[in-house]
Amino acid sequence: MKRLYQIIPIIFLLLLSCEKELDFKYHVIEPQLVIEGILSQEGVMVSLTNTTPMDEKIEKNYLTDAEVCLVDISEAKEVELKSDKNGLFTNIYIPVSGHDYQLIVRREGKEYYSRSTMRPATKILGLMFQWIKMPYDFVAVLQITFTDFESADDCYWIKIFRNNEPYKWILSDDRGAVNGEITEVIMTSRKDLSEEDEKDILRDGDEVKVVINVISREMYDYLIALENDSNGPQMFQGDFCLGYFMASESVSDSIIFRPEEITQYK
Repeated sequence: MKRLYQIIPIIFLLLLSCEKELDFKYHVIEPQLVIEGILSQEGVMVSLTNTTPMDEKIEKNYLTDAEVCLVDISEAKEVELKSDKNGLFTNIYIPVSGHDYQLIVRREGKEYYSRSTMRPATKILGLMFQWIKMPYDFVAVLQITFTDFESADDCYWIKIFRNNEPYKWILSDDRGAVNGEITEVIMTSRKDLSEEDEKDILRDGDEVKVVINVISREMYDYLIALENDSNGPQMFQGDFCLGYFMASESVSDSIIFRPEEITQYK
């Protein structure tokens, strides 16, 4: 996740036949707390970090000096989260689909809280690779088909892993649904690997795993903002912080990349 500080450019005048070196000043502010919380059918996991100045390397230094709890608003039930050996606050709590949950974080005399409704999982109907001809080479396109809920304004976060490592992610919503199904295509690896970036390369035998979460429109807008190098809309109330809280069951499926077995799209 990108953590950005505000950049304030110095106002300058552009004059004909005059060149001027551009200068930028960084508005230095105190580090801001970043809360990232996910509630799924496997439990709840929350990380606490601080923002990093623009001129410093981003490192995940987890903060553990906080009180973190999860409240099932629908049942008036509260569970406490404890930090594990990795510095993450966790609890093996099984949520109930449709219930409203609130994540509360208290640290250094400040309180932060965010609500999210537990969304059920969609169903992945199929994964398939196909070669498509581009002007520069053939490219393997991953086609993902999954069910869409009958409710309006459903949004989806599609994450792709290559051999269990983050690879790509996209967003989708029900505007592209046809007969209760959504199909998304993602460009992956070129056929000529010598001309491909390492971050995009898929090799014979690589496992490609697709994980889909149903998310709120607010979370959708938040992720769109991250794609555009912005911190996104405010997801927490109380004292100011950055980050998000998402309650959603995930569904996953995998496919092995076999370039010699992929057909060409016609």
